[in-house]
Amino acid sequence: MLLNKLSIPLVLLTGALFYPPVFAQQTPSSQQVLQNFGIGAAQIAQLDRGEIVAYEVSETSQKELAIGVAMVLPVALPRIVDYIKRGNLGSTESNIIASGSLANNADINSFKKFAFTDKQIDEAKAFLEAEPDDEFNLSKSELDGIKSLQAGLEDADNKTLLKAANQKYREILLQRLSAYRKNGLSGIAAYSRDNGSADPAAELRNDAINSKAWSQYFPELQQAWLNYPAALPPNTTEQFLWVNRNVEDRPTAILNHRIMVTSETGGIIISRQFYVGHSYNSSHVVAGGLPYKDGTLVFYSTRSSTDQVAGMGSSLKHSIGREQMKKEMIKRLQRLNKDLMRKAAVVASEG
Repeated sequence: MLLNKLSIPLVLLTGALFYPPVFAQQTPSSQQVLQNFGIGAAQIAQLDRGEIVAYEVSETSQKELAIGVAMVLPVALPRIVDYIKRGNLGSTESNIIASGSLANNADINSFKKFAFTDKQIDEAKAFLEAEPDDEFNLSKSELDGIKSLQAGLEDADNKTLLKAANQKYREILLQRLSAYRKNGLSGIAAYSRDNGSADPAAELRNDAINSKAWSQYFPELQQAWLNYPAALPPNTTEQFLWVNRNVEDRPTAILNHRIMVTSETGGIIISRQFYVGHSYNSSHVVAGGLPYKDGTLVFYSTRSSTDQVAGMGSSLKHSIGREQMKKEMIKRLQRLNKDLMRKAAVVASEG
């Protein structure tokens, strides 16, 4: 069903987008921010009541789904920053099978916890028989590498097939990570399709260029993001992650690059999924917040590109896809709010 096919996973990142790091040219007021996102008086009233509101995010192609949500969290901004620094964002995620950080010296062993299990032998076999289509996101050279294994696995048992599939997929993940770290967006190989290719590099470049709500205040950060591995602005940290997520009831390998600027009063986090194993091509997330009354106004927007919403019936597919994305994003903000309040209650009881 279309509803199942469009269940695109998102990465929730929360930071202080409009609090002024040293390289911000101008810090807008909360009224300017609300205006930038097209959030009017009626929605502001909803925010003040603790409700979550959605706002439009421009889509750059027929393949893209984009939307944003906002919420006022009854928690001071420094507490949210501390929450992030303590690595608690994982509690807002769902359907994660396994994940791990990727150090500068990452090698094949960095992906040893990524694996098809015995129960996923059919998925492993499908991977070893992959063709240029959207069942798996693989480049021509990656498909050729898999094909070269097939003759030697013709009479192999399931244990051998599983081992071969896991080893090959880990090699692909390492190669993709190395190419991106060396060449940035230009190092992302296109996915082969039976009728051409999908280009996640172009999608992510367009996403960064068109994320104007934050880039107008942080032009240096945007340029570094576009031209990675160019030097990042001062006080910026970065992190690479691999994730194995259950998407459409299938294990999905994801490579994620995240940059963040934080201080005692706030920061900004931007994330891109520069490799996704199947179901969608790429994802770009910007999230942030600023002090608002007695709490923090949090914004969270995502752009995801998928072949599944292009072509005939595109308008209807986009409408359904956006609604699904919005529901998932709202759930994550709700989980974030619940977790922050729970931790605040624990701190209060200990005090």
